[in-house]
Amino acid sequence: MNVSLLNVGMEVDPLALDPGATAWMLAASALVLLMTPGLAFFYGGLVRMKSVLNIMMMSFGAMGVVAVVWALWGYGLAFGPDTLSGFIGDPFANLGLSGLTSSIGGKAPGLPDMVFIGFQATFAIITVALISGAVAERVRFGPWLLFAALWVTLVYAPIAHWVWGGGIFGATGIVGSKISALDFAGGTVVHMNAGIAGLMLAVVLGKRLGFMKDPNIRPHNLPFVMLGAGLLWFGWFGFNAGSELAADATAGLAWTNTLLATSAALLGWLLIERIRDGHATSLGAASGAVAGLVAVTPACGFVDPIGAIAIGVVAGAVCALAVGLKFKIGLDDSLDVVAVHFVGGLWGTLSLGFFALPSAKTQGGLFFGGGLTQFWPQLLTALIVTVWSCVMTTLIGFAIHKTIGMRVSEADELNGIDVTEHAETAYELLMVGGSFNPGEPHPSAVAVEVAAVVTEESMPERGKVRT
Repeated sequence: MNVSLLNVGMEVDPLALDPGATAWMLAASALVLLMTPGLAFFYGGLVRMKSVLNIMMMSFGAMGVVAVVWALWGYGLAFGPDTLSGFIGDPFANLGLSGLTSSIGGKAPGLPDMVFIGFQATFAIITVALISGAVAERVRFGPWLLFAALWVTLVYAPIAHWVWGGGIFGATGIVGSKISALDFAGGTVVHMNAGIAGLMLAVVLGKRLGFMKDPNIRPHNLPFVMLGAGLLWFGWFGFNAGSELAADATAGLAWTNTLLATSAALLGWLLIERIRDGHATSLGAASGAVAGLVAVTPACGFVDPIGAIAIGVVAGAVCALAVGLKFKIGLDDSLDVVAVHFVGGLWGTLSLGFFALPSAKTQGGLFFGGGLTQFWPQLLTALIVTVWSCVMTTLIGFAIHKTIGMRVSEADELNGIDVTEHAETAYELLMVGGSFNPGEPHPSAVAVEVAAVVTEESMPERGKVRT
């Protein structure tokens, strides 16, 4: 039986391996990595049949590119020693993760640095993958991989350094030029960042052909969407609870708050759907769950369960309402990345100004006697992150689009980018009987197109909740 050293009055050496924390963080890292294939299913079900493989490949491509960039220089930029007055980390301090393979306790007591590095890599991966939903069905795969490498280097890594790497934002009060902002697991670094990046990339690339005109632009596989949402929810427990970097009471609080906020948001979204559209849909349930996961991410370790429920309910309702705005302004955010991730992340970030519990890191939110002391740093952080991501994403996207070209041709978009970009189709529906003559369309291709038309035209209208 293991007896804690603290219980017998002895200090724990932070440089000594903590097997329990290490085992938990290895599991949490695997859970977060699973979220990206889960996102691929979620996004894959939301697009048309002819684009499902491409949108899933954009997530898998992010896994490939971002992990390698993270090991070579990304981790140093995000978590290396301060350079330029806290603006960025030193990418050369541990280039290629040199000197870190056997170190322990550098980022968390008793935790191998390589475990922390791997955990943070999974965050960078899914942040890039999230952006793809805003520009689904119109992006060339090669330029997307280039965008992923540049964006994680120039946008994600600096913001991660500001919030988590010892940069201009801190969580222990105002120290010199640091802003006392709270972000437990990535409301600003991941979700607001990806949401505003998706918005700007969608503006740079323009709308899909037929947007707001073609009634067949709608989800082709709702079971995929539900499966993806379930995998995201499952993996998110590692995302949020793992961000404590220890197996302790705060991790347990984050885990429970993640459950409660997500469940409440699901109900909030369905309520809005029922009142507005007359139906509570499976797509609404999946989207509401994701909205709740997003909103509770920055707050999960800083609020009590009632606060988590309140954050979730508001997130579900607000994000459901925000989805309809893209039609009013003519923005083709294909899979509602802005409405769910930017709006949800913004609400979760600001909610700490109201619901944060008093602790060593904060005086508490408005409802816990702290007034608006915590609200202003949260707002300032949100504004700075939004501006940086907005400007840099626009520059990166515009540069790629105007040089090597980022958007597929009109013909390729009409024919389906699964075939033109990957030489594959998601569904091989063979026709029974008949013959096939060389030079004519293959029967399976004909069947795919027929099935797509039948499926899309037979699906009930959903108002303007999703296109």
